[in-house]
Amino acid sequence: MINAAASRKPTTAVATDPAKAKQLEKLKGAAQQFEAVFLRQMMSSMRAASLGDDILGSDASNQFRDMSDARTADEMAKRGTLGVAEMLLKQFTPQVTGSTTSTSLPMTRTMPAMTGAPKTELPTTDGQATK
Repeated sequence: MINAAASRKPTTAVATDPAKAKQLEKLKGAAQQFEAVFLRQMMSSMRAASLGDDILGSDASNQFRDMSDARTADEMAKRGTLGVAEMLLKQFTPQVTGSTTSTSLPMTRTMPAMTGAPKTELPTTDGQATK
């Protein structure tokens, strides 16, 4: 699932036009799939950066680990762990709905703060940072 903000009611233009609603659903699916592919690649790169040989490693265990990583990436994308799909929806929804701004998908995700650093937040649809 992408996010509570992304699953809100669509704008009235989309709600009245079934073709636009279908396109929006396709966009949501594509954004989620993109996030899953991105996560798989990231996990694959992390696995490749090992410091030594795996003494219990074999082709079978490597294949099982790859399948497990793919499943984990799919679940993380379904939950919207990184927020990539949400950002893609934010960017491409106006093209699907035909509006100039995306009012149905406000950006409310907060970036994690580093220790001792002030809390940083992403801007909302009007370009102002939330407090």
